[in-house]
Amino acid sequence: MRLIDDWRTVLRKAWSVKFNVAATLFGAAEVAVAIWKPEGMPNGVFAGGAAAVSIFANVSRLLAQKELHGTDK
Repeated sequence: MRLIDDWRTVLRKAWSVKFNVAATLFGAAEVAVAIWKPEGMPNGVFAGGAAAVSIFANVSRLLAQKELHGTDK
């Protein structure tokens, strides 16, 4: 396995990466809610958020992004 040549740029600017980080945070929040069981917090709220953000990550992976192609027009 080999990294792409512009991996640093992709890591900083790609929306798919940003959405995946958000999905990870939602997933971690769901685990925290399951452990601490705060009052009034329904089960699955953060899991639903993580699922929605994951969908955005997959869609954004397929879209061309000007920031990644060096054209700021």
